Amino acid sequence: MKLSECKLLISGIDGFVGFRTAELAIAKGMKVRGLQSSADRSERLQNLGGDVIVGSIKEAVISQKAFQGVDIVIHTAELDEEVGSIQDFREINVDGTINLAQAAKNAGVKTFVHLSSVMVYGFNYPNYVTEDTPLLANNNPYCQTKIEAEEALLKLNTSPYFGIIIIRAGDVYGPGSIPWVIRPLYLMREKLFAYINDGQGVSNHVYIDNLIDAIFLAIEKELHGEIFNITDGKETSWKDYFTCLAEIAGLPVNYPSLPKDELKLLVKLRHQGQKMFGKKADIVPESLDFISRPYAYSIAKAKAMLNYQPKIDLQEGMRRTQEWLQKTDIPHYR
Repeated sequence: MKLSECKLLISGIDGFVGFRTAELAIAKGMKVRGLQSSADRSERLQNLGGDVIVGSIKEAVISQKAFQGVDIVIHTAELDEEVGSIQDFREINVDGTINLAQAAKNAGVKTFVHLSSVMVYGFNYPNYVTEDTPLLANNNPYCQTKIEAEEALLKLNTSPYFGIIIIRAGDVYGPGSIPWVIRPLYLMREKLFAYINDGQGVSNHVYIDNLIDAIFLAIEKELHGEIFNITDGKETSWKDYFTCLAEIAGLPVNYPSLPKDELKLLVKLRHQGQKMFGKKADIVPESLDFISRPYAYSIAKAKAMLNYQPKIDLQEGMRRTQEWLQKTDIPHYR
């Protein structure tokens, strides 16, 4: 498939992954349409040369309008909190996703790329986990609904007429990333940051442009029905990752370390206090499960089938993120 001859729709185009995907797609000569839930920041895409449709992925009428003339969909919209009501997660991550995919199929879209997550493996997975490994939710609503969405989507795959591609993204960082850049920097600046067990375990980071490169490779090769883990392929410790992040922001790199159970208790007490005063939590106990995963995810399949080679390493990714930080005021992430 020649990308420059295609029209692309991106759901959640006002988000971190969605907007950067639009920038890189337009640079490739693609026509881009965005679907987002509010009109906020729609001018950014229009200034790039794309068009925006405002509406929910749960609305069938909006979806049908959005897909007119579209060849490819990259679905990035999701509810990506660490905790919450399973009903709220299902409404967006499962029901909204299936509504969008079904509308795309009915409209004659050829390829539907679903941005999933390595969190479908849960928190207790083997080292170098592959795409064939059984999935595990570990009672987390985000993990559970990403699994459910994948299973439902694959039933709609009828390649070559309508093809589903699933991308299980690692920890996506770069300019604008809330969980892996903005929030940890906020906690560092507020002197609330601490390592779990001295930052042991593996940060499966993937720079945003590397992720999008993999997505485009999968589309070009029309690998319908396939699933790919995508990370930078490095076993960077959590401590090394957060040290790099602190350095580019000019912050101290030495932080206290606590056992996970002790830190969870402290975070729980802080969370309860914030709820008592009607404040939004800056971190919840469940967040610690996400930043203490112990092992790496295998990207061997992506390397073999996509010829995926991450072009931007951690040093360069952090340099680009630093440039963005120097131009951006982010005193709070909330």
